[in-house]
Amino acid sequence: MYVPTSFRETRREVLHDLVRAYPFATVVVQAQGGLAANHLPFEWNGDALQAHVARGNELVAMDGAQALVVFQGPQGYISPNWYPSKHETGREVPTWNYTVVHVHGRLRVVDDAAWVRAQLEALTDHHESGQLRPWKISDAPEDHVEKLLGAIVGIEVTVERIEGKFKLSQNHPARNREGVIAGLRQRDGDGDVELAAMMSQREESAS
Repeated sequence: MYVPTSFRETRREVLHDLVRAYPFATVVVQAQGGLAANHLPFEWNGDALQAHVARGNELVAMDGAQALVVFQGPQGYISPNWYPSKHETGREVPTWNYTVVHVHGRLRVVDDAAWVRAQLEALTDHHESGQLRPWKISDAPEDHVEKLLGAIVGIEVTVERIEGKFKLSQNHPARNREGVIAGLRQRDGDGDVELAAMMSQREESAS
């Protein structure tokens, strides 16, 4: 991934926070016929990312393969009209702001019902935590759960390297960044408020 110095994010807690907030990722591995990409929700567990796939998924046959897991956070189109400098010089063009985390590691396939059940419990507990009455796996009939567990397999990617790119107008002066934040909030499209909040938080932490 091309990462100019101004956009590089190396703080582990910031990278982990993005993964936890946006856990649905793309996992890419080299298969016999070329690159294979799958899209899965992951959970952190120590120094590893864990997920599960259908038993028929191609990843089940790729134990030991090198994997790249890509997490994407808030992103959006940035209009040059939001820059005060554009109205003074005209020397600005559109761009795209975005946040991504790349996790590199080796894939491990885990064909163990107890492991898979624990992974499912962690995943559902995480995403059900905001519900008034959180659903739990034990709410389903045990015979139904056992049948479904037989149809899926666990996967784990031990983190060997992690890198982040947070392109949030750091290459612009503060007044342009403030203009972008205001523009995103006014447009209020899909992800705009989250992107503006991330930019605003970064401004506050830098001041």
